[in-house]
Amino acid sequence: MLTIYGIKNCDTVKKARKWLEAEGVEHTFHDFRTDGLDDALIARFTDALGWEALLNTRGTTWRKLPEDDRTDVDATKAAKLMVAHEALIKRPVWQKGGEFRLGFAPKDQDEIKAWAKG
Repeated sequence: MLTIYGIKNCDTVKKARKWLEAEGVEHTFHDFRTDGLDDALIARFTDALGWEALLNTRGTTWRKLPEDDRTDVDATKAAKLMVAHEALIKRPVWQKGGEFRLGFAPKDQDEIKAWAKG
């Protein structure tokens, strides 16, 4: 079963979920804000995807962080920031079994569909 992780109000997550339904791909949705986010889940994501790929440094949440939080970021600091501020996680995160993917670019939709249904 495919699981998609994110925030329900995120436009990209909304598009991905709508697309999955239109394509008939069975899935579950895990909303970080209502279903939770902890160190163990972040560790699974970062082990599979890398913290650099997962940490969203382009968004408003990042820019609003104190300068001290945005400097000298390493894996440990990034994980703590993402647990404290779920909007710092690039979305959506996809999981199928032990495999993970990140994002929902239109150019990747065929690949995501094959992966999700495969």
